[in-house]
Amino acid sequence: MANEPKSKSVTYADAGVDISSGDRTKERIKYLAQKTFNRNVLGGIGGFGALFRLDLQRFKNPILVSSADGVGTKLKIAFELGMHHSVGADLVNHCVNDVAVQGAIPLFFLDYLATGRLDPEVAESVVTGLADACKANGCALIGGETAQMPGFYTDGEYDLAGFIVGAVDRDKLVTGGNIKPGDVLIGLPSTGLHTNGYSLARKLFFEVAGYKPTQFVSAIKDKAGAALMKTHRSYLSVIQKLVGGGVVAGMAHITGGGITENLPRILPKGTCAQVEIGSWPVLPIFEHLRALGQVSQEEMMRTFNMGVGLIAVIPAAKFPRAKTLLDRAEEKFFVIGRIVKGERRVQYT
Repeated sequence: MANEPKSKSVTYADAGVDISSGDRTKERIKYLAQKTFNRNVLGGIGGFGALFRLDLQRFKNPILVSSADGVGTKLKIAFELGMHHSVGADLVNHCVNDVAVQGAIPLFFLDYLATGRLDPEVAESVVTGLADACKANGCALIGGETAQMPGFYTDGEYDLAGFIVGAVDRDKLVTGGNIKPGDVLIGLPSTGLHTNGYSLARKLFFEVAGYKPTQFVSAIKDKAGAALMKTHRSYLSVIQKLVGGGVVAGMAHITGGGITENLPRILPKGTCAQVEIGSWPVLPIFEHLRALGQVSQEEMMRTFNMGVGLIAVIPAAKFPRAKTLLDRAEEKFFVIGRIVKGERRVQYT
């Protein structure tokens, strides 16, 4: 009988997954997560499930509010520029805003980082951004998943998503159900695109205009990549002031779909949001994007936030109080329209 050729034992590393590198990375990021812990976090990083105690002294009749989201193709710019810290903050702040507009206080956050080949330094930078933003929002980073999937992602690239849970007492829940005609719409400024509209923005900047990420663009007085990488703003602090002051009937986080699709999500039947074009300063980057692609106003308004990252609906009688709260907080805002009778949609004037 012929001798069979001896074959080498195949390992997971031969398939492209370095378990040892993954273990070292987990040890490096464990400390970052632990810096966000508070007395309600039970156990540590590494269990099958993260444990968090709901403080029933703080919440008498709690409603849990949750949200999951990702950073999207903004990551493509991060890869080119090597800016990995800010995308962690983008993700946390986006999710925080989603639960905060319903009156909730963020409690804990979990992340999902998937890559073809794990780079410990890049992973640490991303998680540092996540941890810093969690700390700033009073939220604990209590767990997550780091997945190596060779052949699925191009080397040097990764995907990032997150899940947040917040809580609010039932009597403080903000649903928009009390919104009525005559209420005032106020817009809070965004820092830029936040985390939405990047597929169109990247096409216009890098394909149509042919910019390089490091190229200075005079029309926006900034480098192309830097302008697109401005961090998604957290509105938690100002939201808590409005909710605490009892002056808000509803709030909309302006994300994918722009004002056109996000504002109607909080409108009750029989109401329409009448938004006045020109009532707030549109950021130069949006004007430049419009010009580059000859993009219609309709398309711009349903793709980008156009300089307004959050809209709060304020009963007319409570507007003076709301203005006082915002002025004391030194928070810039714009009166951008009113609620009128009609269908659940946005009407631009």
